[in-house]
Amino acid sequence: MAQPIPAPTPAGTQFTSPVPVIGPQYCVPYPVDLAIVKKVLTISDGNFVVTDINGNVIFKVKGKLLSLRDRRVLLDGAGKPIVTLREKIMSAHDRWQVFRGESVEPNNLVFSVKRSSIIQLKTKLHVFLANNTTENVCDYKIEGSWSERSCLIYAGDSSTVVAQMHKKHTAQSILIGKDNFSVTVYPNIDYAFIVALIVILDDINAEDKEE
Repeated sequence: MAQPIPAPTPAGTQFTSPVPVIGPQYCVPYPVDLAIVKKVLTISDGNFVVTDINGNVIFKVKGKLLSLRDRRVLLDGAGKPIVTLREKIMSAHDRWQVFRGESVEPNNLVFSVKRSSIIQLKTKLHVFLANNTTENVCDYKIEGSWSERSCLIYAGDSSTVVAQMHKKHTAQSILIGKDNFSVTVYPNIDYAFIVALIVILDDINAEDKEE
């Protein structure tokens, strides 16, 4: 598996040991900068490519356009499924569930994501790991402006940042129908987990635009 290139260490880094969510192989002891290219003008819907700063493909995301439920699969660079992301239909709070591999069985649930409230001016999502069955307090939260691609991901209901997104605009990206942005994942944080969260964020935002 391709390992991403180290990035400069951000201020306020908190975690000195790995914090795996999807797997310990996605936790490294240095910050990781990932570039995320969303192919806007595509019908095949293999619609995200995630690379490190040298352009090595770390992940791809494939969508299933004709499935009854909105579903996406996060693949590693070699095309092996890592997790399946599925929207839960008839859910008031836009709930997504993430399962290991291509499973959608409850015993393979890794985490779920939902809006903190139904009406929102700014993005605010709560993330619950599978073992957090009461969901009284979130395990992670996402806040910010998706339209500006300016979002922060926090550990629990705290001010401890574990990853941050930034928008990358180039004239070429606008011309060829691609939406480029990057994410910095802090040391020891599971970068596959962070990419899965960003895919869910993108989908929730796309639904908001359609409404």
